[in-house]
Amino acid sequence: MLEPLYPIAKVEYLAKIAVELERALERRAVSGEGGGLEMRTIAGGDGWKVQDVVCTSGPHDRPFEERHGGATIAIVVAGSFQYRGLAGRELMTPGSMVLGNASQAFECGHEHGSGDRCIAFWYAPDYFERVEADAGRVTGKRGFRTSRLPPLRETSSVIARAYAGLTGPDGLSWEELSLRLAVLATYLDGGLPRGGASAPPSSFSRVTRIVRKIEGQHDAPLTLGGLAEEAGLSPYHFLRTFERLTGLTPHQYILRARLREAATRLEIERARVIDIALDCGFGDVSNFNRAFRTEFGVSPRSYRRSGRTARDSGDR
Repeated sequence: MLEPLYPIAKVEYLAKIAVELERALERRAVSGEGGGLEMRTIAGGDGWKVQDVVCTSGPHDRPFEERHGGATIAIVVAGSFQYRGLAGRELMTPGSMVLGNASQAFECGHEHGSGDRCIAFWYAPDYFERVEADAGRVTGKRGFRTSRLPPLRETSSVIARAYAGLTGPDGLSWEELSLRLAVLATYLDGGLPRGGASAPPSSFSRVTRIVRKIEGQHDAPLTLGGLAEEAGLSPYHFLRTFERLTGLTPHQYILRARLREAATRLEIERARVIDIALDCGFGDVSNFNRAFRTEFGVSPRSYRRSGRTARDSGDR
C-alpha cells in the first residue's frame, strides 16, 4: 500500500489568502458579469510597484492577449491558470512565479477552473536592467528566457515572506523584497531550460483538478494512488504528468506548500512551533524541524526570530 503524502491540515492563513478570491468570484456570480481583474496597489516607489491582483475569469471567458508594461514577476498565491508567454503554454499553480519581459505579449486562460490571485511585482525597464547588471546577467542576454519558475526550494523563503506581508501585520519591507525577488528570479531563470510544457489539453485539465483539490482540502490525507485515480490515470502516468506540468512530484508539491504555510505562520503568529507543525500536517516535530531546515536553511525558531527582528527594527 502506498504511504499517504503529507496530510493537509486546517490552514488559517492559506484560507485567508484564498477567501478574497472566493469573495470576488461570488460577487461576479451575483452580478452576472464576465470575468475581470481586481487590482490593489500594496506598495511602490521609483521604478517598482507591488500589486494584489485577483482574477475572476473562468472556463466561459475567452482569453485575450495582453502585454506586460514592465518586467513582471507574479507569485501565484491561490487558484490556477494557463499562461501563454515567451516559452509557450505553462500551468501556473500556487507557489509558482510568472516571469514576463517589458512589452512581451501574453495570454491567460482559465479553461479548467475559475479565478486566481497573485502578488505581482512590476519593474520599470531601466530599473530592471540595473538589477540584471548587478546580478551578473551578461550584456546582450537580458530579459527572462522562461515564463515560469515552479515552486522551488530557492524561492520558498521569499514567497513565504510575501504571504506574510499579504496576510499579517505591517512591517514587511516590500522594496527590499521586490529587489531580492528580482535578483533571485534573474539568477534562477538563467539556469532553467527554455520551452514550456508540451502536453495535451486533457493533461492540463487533469492536473489542474488535482492542484485545486490539494489547495481546497485542508484536512484529508492524500495518497499518490488516490490522486491518480481521481485524475483518471495510472499512478506512473499521473506522477509523470503532474511533475511535467507543475515542476514537482505530488509529494514535493504538498510538502513545499505545507512548509511555506508553516513559515508564514511562524512569522505572524505566536503559537508554539509544535502546534504549527501539527496544524500543517506534520505528525512529528523532529521531522518538521528537519524538513524546515532543509527548505529554509535555518531552524523554525531561528526563522521566526529573523522575521520579527526585521519588523521590530522599523524596516519599511
